[in-house]
Amino acid sequence: MATRTAGTSRADLIADAALALLAERGMRGLTHRAVDEHAGLPQGSTSNYARTRQALLEVAVRRLAEREARVLAPGELPVPGAAPDSGAREGSNGGPEHGPALGATALVGALALALHRYLTRHPELLICRYELALEATRRPELREFFDATGRQFRQPLMALLTAAGSAEPERHTLSLVAWCEGLMFSCAAGSFNRSVPSEEDLRTGFAELLSGMLGPQWAPR
Repeated sequence: MATRTAGTSRADLIADAALALLAERGMRGLTHRAVDEHAGLPQGSTSNYARTRQALLEVAVRRLAEREARVLAPGELPVPGAAPDSGAREGSNGGPEHGPALGATALVGALALALHRYLTRHPELLICRYELALEATRRPELREFFDATGRQFRQPLMALLTAAGSAEPERHTLSLVAWCEGLMFSCAAGSFNRSVPSEEDLRTGFAELLSGMLGPQWAPR
């Protein structure tokens, strides 16, 4: 049974209980009654809040996106248009040579930090992500909702890659997201499930990927 902390709304309690059940029992274990029991709420509370299974799944997707956003902490990423760091070469006029507006070192470091924190501290959210993604392949109405929540993560990445000098930010964002998704799945259920890459390994991976997209002059030093 979940413990309700001060300031937690009933809606958040229900949503967090739904995610906990997905991680512990899978999609078959997610029922309105089970959510009530796990959340310590009177029977019927979840049904009053999310009457249908589709509504309950949407509650879980929305809460997952909120919690992932906190874990990935986009506020730690460099801001497009900010001054470059030491990872960008300086030209004779004091500006970046061949120049990304974002420093390579800062961007690679922030991406590695966020992904490492997700992989090591919140593996249960990854299990929820894949349970919901698979269910969305069978429910077109959930697929649309699931994809819409995912766009909140892709748009900031596209802005960062644009500011870093990408000539094809949409395609490069797809490649970056696909690389991250593949690594996350490997750590959640694949060959890396017992040994998550270190933050240093992730920095190396991001640097190799991004310098391949943006050119060797962009690579962090």
